[in-house]
Amino acid sequence: MEHTKGRVTIPTDIDVIPETLTLMERWGADAVRDCDGTDFPKELREVDAKIYSTYYTTRKDNAWAMANPDEIQQMYVMTPFYTATGRSLKIHLMKGLYPDMLTPNSRDDIKRWWEVTDRTTGEVVSTDKWSYDEKDGDVTVQTEPFHDYTVSFLAYIMWDPVHMYNAVTNSWENVEHQITFDVRQPKTHAYTMKRLRKFIEEHPYVNVLRFTTFFHQFTLIFDELAREKYVDWYGYSASVSPYILEQFEREAGYPFRPEYIIDQGYYNNNYRIPTKEFRDFQAFQRREVAKIVREMVDITHECGREAMMFLGDHWIGTEPFMDEFKTLGLDAVVGSVGNGATLRLISDIQGVKYTEGRLLPYFFPDTFHEGGNPVKLAKEGWVTARRAILRKPVDRIGYGGYLKLATQFPDFVDYVESVCDEFRELYKNIKGTTPYCIKTVAVLNCWGRMRAWGNHMVHHAIYHKQNYSYAGVIEALSGAPFDVRFISFEDIKEDPSVLKDIDVLLNVGDADTAYTGGEWWCDPVIVQAVKEFVHQGGGLIGVGEPTGHQANGRFIQLANVFGVEEERGFTLGYDKYNWEEHSHFILEDCTGPVDFGEGKKNIFALEGAAVLVQRDQEVQMAVNDFGRGRAVYLSGLPYSFENNRLLYRSILWSTHDEENLYKWFSSNFNVEVHAYVDSGKYCVVNNTYEPQSTTIYTGDKNSFQLDLEANEIRWYEI
Repeated sequence: MEHTKGRVTIPTDIDVIPETLTLMERWGADAVRDCDGTDFPKELREVDAKIYSTYYTTRKDNAWAMANPDEIQQMYVMTPFYTATGRSLKIHLMKGLYPDMLTPNSRDDIKRWWEVTDRTTGEVVSTDKWSYDEKDGDVTVQTEPFHDYTVSFLAYIMWDPVHMYNAVTNSWENVEHQITFDVRQPKTHAYTMKRLRKFIEEHPYVNVLRFTTFFHQFTLIFDELAREKYVDWYGYSASVSPYILEQFEREAGYPFRPEYIIDQGYYNNNYRIPTKEFRDFQAFQRREVAKIVREMVDITHECGREAMMFLGDHWIGTEPFMDEFKTLGLDAVVGSVGNGATLRLISDIQGVKYTEGRLLPYFFPDTFHEGGNPVKLAKEGWVTARRAILRKPVDRIGYGGYLKLATQFPDFVDYVESVCDEFRELYKNIKGTTPYCIKTVAVLNCWGRMRAWGNHMVHHAIYHKQNYSYAGVIEALSGAPFDVRFISFEDIKEDPSVLKDIDVLLNVGDADTAYTGGEWWCDPVIVQAVKEFVHQGGGLIGVGEPTGHQANGRFIQLANVFGVEEERGFTLGYDKYNWEEHSHFILEDCTGPVDFGEGKKNIFALEGAAVLVQRDQEVQMAVNDFGRGRAVYLSGLPYSFENNRLLYRSILWSTHDEENLYKWFSSNFNVEVHAYVDSGKYCVVNNTYEPQSTTIYTGDKNSFQLDLEANEIRWYEI
């Protein structure tokens, strides 16, 4: 492959100056950055490249934080459940928490901002029935015997969670704990703007300020052994303080309760159906954060620098797909790429001049150590991201961490060189073009576009036993030839015609979560709109427990559309006879038993539905006609190339479009075709680490045989 230059950012440090220059040449890097815990070397300040400087708006200034303890940033935390055995109960606030990270805030009025809850009744305990001993760190509660109690309290963040994570991961010893201060509050706000100007003035060689990120860290808490205790990449529990909450109360017109954040200990995580109060708080935070971000961006521009936001760390309040984001004036967004979905989460952002994906692995000792295999991780990361890049490319790629570690692995250096050249080739061929889309599909959940591509994420792209069977659907869509949209139940309720431009609707997840909707399926406007959509010819695909919520004699609320129901113990008296499996168009590329991941138990088919797969009289896959439309039910769908093909066929079948299967198509599901009809090009890409043979079908359904090397991508003129 031709060696090219540009669109790549690499990290540096004071102990790798010659190596930085060498890798800039080999990888074609045109930007250099510092990283957490490193300094930018003086010797590289005149280098022929853009220089990024990581800028921390909320830390790396402990002198200010200690001088203004009332403006140290805070988070809401809930204690574990405690059972009273008598009329009094002591609850120690810091049990199970890392003592150097959090300190309870008793400076402000604890009777107003803390809350003791009887979790047996769900009622708030009157403030005259509990007290706090600051010396012992205990709350004493007057109780009802054998009721459960929790305390929700505000705590100062005395060690920035990301700095702590980096310190623990890299085994930094005797490191000063960076305290997180609150840019939203008056003194720190004024100081921060002066501090920003001072930083720019003292770093004249810096071209791009890489804000990491702005003001509020996603929820990240460590236990007493410095292990990760709780994490939610979208969590808002660390974006609070009495100052902020009083502002919210004035705007919202009602008093704030800690429970609006605590949410029974679930912290309103991504899977919880959001309450009105929580949505109000999110909207308030986005508006307020946007004002101060814009202020900082304007200063950055006034000083002749670019402003780049890191999509992560203190990014709460800057959700990139909401209207407020477009008002920030940012030049760029950079984020970590863990899979295709996270790539699209970055590349689909509008309102910036360019986007950048930080590829994995991060140059940390947890990967770059004796016996480690960073090349394997790099290959997996690149091939996974490449599918999504071919649908919507980021403008740049880069790497982070400590370059010295990477230089100790020559085979890794060689592989990254090939990745950089290949990325530039992809970008040259596809930027500004519109890839061929065979259908428009919409993912329906409670979040809609606010969490586009972030569905079923807990922290970034890490899969859990309970979510990988659902996240696989989003991953498949990230690199598939569909126009993918994300809509909410509120979108449909406000304007049911939003479904008119959609071919297929997807509802994916467990019952009563934000991703399937829960009680939303008791709203007749929603049910009527979706049923009418399918009845008039639309496709509906459900994965897991779609529309699941026990009400009105059903659990799967659209059971008559999907043709399946779940046995919850209430219909055992009804005999079930529809177990015969049918061959089907959707299954024609399957080479063996379908992988449904965790699957679902107790699903049975209604009369009239066609069962495609059942195991031990538990339906894993079924299809059903509903009016002129069709529905497909799947019990789960982890990401794999074979499952990606199965979803592709499901979408075509649900829209009565089987005849167009052989259009920009590969007979081998390990190989994909991406067409850019407007620019007269298409490519064929081998997504595996082995050679592949396939038959390629072009847009006019003509075909030819093709053999590809491992990971190979080949370009053609139409």
